[in-house]
Amino acid sequence: MLYTICIWLILVASVLIILAVLVQNPKSGMAANFGAANSTIGVRGTADFLEKFTWTMAIAIVALSLLATVAAGGAHGSSNISKDLDRLPQQSSTQAIIPQVDIQADEAAPAEE
Repeated sequence: MLYTICIWLILVASVLIILAVLVQNPKSGMAANFGAANSTIGVRGTADFLEKFTWTMAIAIVALSLLATVAAGGAHGSSNISKDLDRLPQQSSTQAIIPQVDIQADEAAPAEE
């Protein structure tokens, strides 16, 4: 349940960060020359807010990703591995690694001299 909530929150934060990046004015390059009028009008406060919002969403995505990993580890992680190992047939380690082969000596073969 927590894993699903984290995934949905990551998706929402991802869409919000995409929108925030698209709305921001470029700080350099050719397009910055066309947006110079915006900085003289006084939208610097909006740019500061969008930058802080972008950083906040990026940090939220990282934190939610870590939380989702921890939540998934509890539901799908080591506890299921031990259950799967208990279901395996019990074999000795030599049987799993070295196949058992019966080698019979051929009596008709001549001995080397």
